[in-house]
Amino acid sequence: MENKIKLICITGIFTAIAYLLTAYLHIPSHTGYTHIGDGFIYIAACLLPFPYAAFVGGVGALLADCLTGFAVWAPASVVIKVLSVIFFTSKTEKTVCLRNLLALIPASVLCVGGYYLYDALITGNFLAALAGVAGYITQSVLSSMFFILLGFAIDKTGAKKQLGGR
Repeated sequence: MENKIKLICITGIFTAIAYLLTAYLHIPSHTGYTHIGDGFIYIAACLLPFPYAAFVGGVGALLADCLTGFAVWAPASVVIKVLSVIFFTSKTEKTVCLRNLLALIPASVLCVGGYYLYDALITGNFLAALAGVAGYITQSVLSSMFFILLGFAIDKTGAKKQLGGR
């Protein structure tokens, strides 16, 4: 029971951090904004069991979109962020391991492709939606770099073990 309470508390804190990194550390673009919040969602996926990490991704993104005036993007963000945590594992000693580094590839493809398709769906124009792809790629690259840097710091400090990880 104590471990479950700890996981719930950490999940709440991680959700707030994912929201803040998404909603307030971003670059405005014509489709919304480009941010590094995904990188923290990936960190959550490497430190927490799947259901908790999925909550961090889905709710953090939902809050960011709805509370910054971009609620139209919330359905896509929730689905994309929840699905992106599937690629990462929390069952390794290190946050930055080969599996989690390779997970950046499908997570990035999901982000770019998912937002492109959603943009095309809401605008009704697959050609016009291409204008957002550069921003989605930038978001994926910056989030991946943030994940790697923060992941190395977590591994160096041993914070994963302190959070109850392996």
